[in-house]
Amino acid sequence: MTQKTPVLLLKTKSVPGDAYEELFSSPPDGPAFDPSFVPVLEHRFDDQGMARVRDALENRTISTADDAAYGGLIFTSQRAVEAFTKLVEERRGEDGWPRLQDVPVYSVGPATTRALKAVPQAPPLQIFGQHTGTGEKLAPFILEHYGEWYSEREAKPPLLFLVGDKRRDIIPNIITRAGWRVDEVVIYGTGELKSFKEAFTRRLEDTADRPRRWAVVFSPSGCDSMLSAMGLLDESTGKAKPKRPDQNTFVATIGPTTRDHLVQEFGYEPDVCAEQPTPEGLWQGIFRFSKGLE
Repeated sequence: MTQKTPVLLLKTKSVPGDAYEELFSSPPDGPAFDPSFVPVLEHRFDDQGMARVRDALENRTISTADDAAYGGLIFTSQRAVEAFTKLVEERRGEDGWPRLQDVPVYSVGPATTRALKAVPQAPPLQIFGQHTGTGEKLAPFILEHYGEWYSEREAKPPLLFLVGDKRRDIIPNIITRAGWRVDEVVIYGTGELKSFKEAFTRRLEDTADRPRRWAVVFSPSGCDSMLSAMGLLDESTGKAKPKRPDQNTFVATIGPTTRDHLVQEFGYEPDVCAEQPTPEGLWQGIFRFSKGLE
């Protein structure tokens, strides 16, 4: 039996099920791969940001009332939803808590949306924008949808954007250029796991006999350790070494943010950048590229 091509997913496995593992193991139309996970990041809640959002929930300053501080919420990260969910869980069971059923909640994609749908709110949160997939597409959608939501108000209420300490400013820039206000609150921080490079090196050793393998990068964090473990980082310059024509390890990124980081910081052009930051977009990119190698 032909061995499946390993796909090393540089992320923490989602529970109870991971959509990337499920699709790469059993795609509906095409070859299966051999996915495995190498966690890169550790996440920690930001106490100051958590306290600020907790106060906003308890004081009901996120609502559709005319005098509310915020009229909507934005999420582009599952980790931000996890932090938010922790705050909601603190007072779970109180009548109507957290009282956000009338507030529009904007989500960048399916994974973040799934996490938001699990937030204990009755009636459920009203979530919009999950079809957009990127911040570049979500921001214009918010301008249109939020404008209609508060169409009777000339001045739109500010939006609250719950973020991590590492983020792009695309959404705030687009929204503020339209003359609206969006406040970012850092609700969690990220850092590279000390064990990542060693764990990734071990996975590379375990798959060294395979004719081809993939490393999939989901964020800029850990890119230097990844390149170093692959023997592609010139330690004297901090830049990537030229690709070898006989290379058998290929790199894919989940989207343009990570691709641009690799190019700009290390001079390394990944082999694939998913057109959509989804399991399907990633699988299709790797599948098409692999077909070109045959």
